[in-house]
Amino acid sequence: MSARESGRVKDGGKTRVLDDAARKRRARKAVEALEQDNFHEDPHADLVMSKKIPKFADSNEKPTRKKKARSADYYKMRFRKSFAQLVEEDANFRPEPPNYLSAQAPPSKFPERHFCAICGFLSKYTCIPCGARYCSVRCLGTHLDTRCLKWTA
Repeated sequence: MSARESGRVKDGGKTRVLDDAARKRRARKAVEALEQDNFHEDPHADLVMSKKIPKFADSNEKPTRKKKARSADYYKMRFRKSFAQLVEEDANFRPEPPNYLSAQAPPSKFPERHFCAICGFLSKYTCIPCGARYCSVRCLGTHLDTRCLKWTA
């Protein structure tokens, strides 16, 4: 009678395994890509409506021109800053401690908790090629199908 063999262990030699430096580089690039996605200008902000568009209002009504009121959200989006800009501004505004750059906390008394990269629950397992955490076979399948080594350069 032969023992059951894990397909993950059996196929482990075929996959690329990253060292810690490559994993950190990959994580840093992913964070930088997310940072770039978060702070793009609105592509539709500069669109000008054509004056040739037909108006479907009653023709006997005289249109009144009203100044368009802009909400606070408009100014929040228009003048928003990246995290790096906010940290630099904080350091210039308050050069003496306490500020963001000088804030420190002692290490935790409790062990580090690891969370699943797919669903966010507590995880027990680590992907061999990329080091991502997962909690179940279902999350491992999702990770292998969609995320594993996707963002490596």
